[in-house]
Amino acid sequence: MIKSDCHVHTEFSNDCSVKTERQIETAIVLGLKFISITDHCDMDYPSAEEEAEYILNTEQYVRKIEFLKEKYKKQINVLCGVEIGLRPYLKERIGNYVNSYNFDFIIGSSHAVNGVDIGFNFDEFFKGKSEKQAYKEYFESILENVKTFDNYNVYGHLDFVVRYGPNKSKYFNFNDYKDLFEEILKIIIKNGKGIEVNTAGLRKNLGYPHPHKDILKMYKDLGGEIITIGSDAHLPEHIGYKFEDIPEILKSIGFNYYTVFENQNSKFYSL
Repeated sequence: MIKSDCHVHTEFSNDCSVKTERQIETAIVLGLKFISITDHCDMDYPSAEEEAEYILNTEQYVRKIEFLKEKYKKQINVLCGVEIGLRPYLKERIGNYVNSYNFDFIIGSSHAVNGVDIGFNFDEFFKGKSEKQAYKEYFESILENVKTFDNYNVYGHLDFVVRYGPNKSKYFNFNDYKDLFEEILKIIIKNGKGIEVNTAGLRKNLGYPHPHKDILKMYKDLGGEIITIGSDAHLPEHIGYKFEDIPEILKSIGFNYYTVFENQNSKFYSL
């Protein structure tokens, strides 16, 4: 049974208004042993009228999480994480940022490609492209990111773009991007990084958690072992969403463990 939600947002993310305490207390009621708060830090974000809207107030954030770690320590392990939007030209800036704080856990994610925000401006991203072309462009951007960065622990929702495609996963075919994913995953594994299973894919009507099972299988076949489980919750009712479905999926591929990061050290727990 999965006892850790490693991808949770709070009022410190620009797209969430839920108090951190409420997210933690929900996790306690659900019987979780770990919760990683991973609020957004997307530097120079293309759709932000003011960049500050997408940048964490990190000093305040870290102080709050440290306080809550102590407050709830007898009930749950509260971990201080961050979800960072990766783009190659931000390499130095992101490096300086993550080296300035003692994060327990860092998710590297792709929310914007070639100056376009996918989540909120998906019409612009897909304009003038076939769905297949747009997906390929997104996965190519991930390849550039994994070639550029090694200061993250897991790559988040690898097929995030499929959430916003005109047909979502209806015509998504792993084999169309197989070579790209092989290159991406080999680099992730070589660098000692992992990937996450993100159950928001189930909430977003993809029919599967991110990433697609074929991607998870390739990761396993290539020797990947580091898998974190996250709900990507922005609401309390999404904490631990559909976690009961995940062990069967992972075990069918050959995984026996999932991972929790504390002080950026990985610990493995039985599924």
